[in-house]
Amino acid sequence: MSADDRRIEGEGTPEADWQNTGELEALPLISPEALVASHQQAVIVAPHPDDETLGFAGLMLQLAAAGHHLHLIAVTDGTASHTGSTHWSAERLARQRPIESERALSILGCEGQTTLERLGLPDTAVAHHEAALFEHLAAQLTADHVVLTTWRGDGHPDHEATGRACARACEATGAHLIEIPIWTWHWAAPRDSRVPWTRARRLPLDADMLARKEAAIQAHESQLSVDPDTGQAPILPGHVLARLMRPYEVFFIDEPQGAHD
Repeated sequence: MSADDRRIEGEGTPEADWQNTGELEALPLISPEALVASHQQAVIVAPHPDDETLGFAGLMLQLAAAGHHLHLIAVTDGTASHTGSTHWSAERLARQRPIESERALSILGCEGQTTLERLGLPDTAVAHHEAALFEHLAAQLTADHVVLTTWRGDGHPDHEATGRACARACEATGAHLIEIPIWTWHWAAPRDSRVPWTRARRLPLDADMLARKEAAIQAHESQLSVDPDTGQAPILPGHVLARLMRPYEVFFIDEPQGAHD
């Protein structure tokens, strides 16, 4: 799969295109208990300090409500989101974005049941540290862990490197892997053969869950407004959020050993 075929440019595939086919609503349903059983512990591995909210907020709040402990690993501090900005300098983002992530956890009601681990790897360069990330994960995972992370084919290099490291660590330890598409919805299209639809499952979110997810996303304020210094558009404009605020979350469940997407 070539990254050139998965460009994150412009406004991407409109949410209306995704909805008009009805294929997402036809994906097989899955429950939080089927994703993370009562004896398992969820480990959320987020490339940047908002990916857990964008991708897993609905699942996280359901797991917390069921009494699960969550372990959140922030791979980077998201310091490269506003290149060249004096308002959102890398130093300010290193302070701000972890705070936003913690606020989002509080809004979801997960903060009391979540431990946070920040690795501080360089934003946009996770691939250069992929081996170290794999070793770090493999040292702490067991067969009773479920690793929730970004899909290896998501189109963003940090998302893909994080997904690959998680997949290798799960294969080495027997942990279960669940991946989520985030930027996939931007470059892909309905029935896109590059997307592993046979692995896709849909977790429904009721109105309250969806409202809490939306409120948690709003905690990531640095990503939601125009940069007053450079004029850069929001990292998460409305057309991006529309694809991530559906009344369900889509997961790619673990694939048989030896298969690759």
